[in-house]
Amino acid sequence: MRRLIALFSLIVVPLAALAGAQKYEPLSASVQAALSQNIADQAPPKSSFRNPIEAADWLTEMSQRLGRRIPDRESRLDFLRAVHYEATRAGIDPQLVLGLIQVESGFKKYAVSSAGARGFMQVMPFWVKLIGRNEDNLFHLRTNLRFGCTILRHYLDIEQGDLYRALGRYNGSLGKPEYPNMVKAAWQNQWLYTPQKLANR
Repeated sequence: MRRLIALFSLIVVPLAALAGAQKYEPLSASVQAALSQNIADQAPPKSSFRNPIEAADWLTEMSQRLGRRIPDRESRLDFLRAVHYEATRAGIDPQLVLGLIQVESGFKKYAVSSAGARGFMQVMPFWVKLIGRNEDNLFHLRTNLRFGCTILRHYLDIEQGDLYRALGRYNGSLGKPEYPNMVKAAWQNQWLYTPQKLANR
């Protein structure tokens, strides 16, 4: 009976994430319009890889590393393609985004922080009202990644490329080193990848 109750609670109650939350900051009309346009751009997804060999190498390598966290192969590849596409679209290293997701949500799609941040990239719901549309669902894979990458790009622009400060803003912990250091460690120790084989082809 206890096992059934525990299982039921996992199904009904969203998974809690050990993450912070972006803080609301007033945006100028021009910035708000630009961010809204980035979120609303519904161009058909296309490959963000330079060529099929690069795609095969990166997806194979990252899929192996992610296998224990997302066991289903097709779901894992869909996730990785979406991460690569949205990160590249925002001008961010996809492997950095994987490190951020590891720290923010542990790759749990339905993770919810104590502050209410949602999904893989732990996006705060106020962003939907600020730059999104009422129907935007932060638990939807591409929507969550689109918001998360757009927000991180915004913070990088505000901080003139200073990754530590941008990550601090993303997590709502600006000025504290713990979170940026955790993301950097996850990025460099778990996800950093240099496709050396491509240089020989």
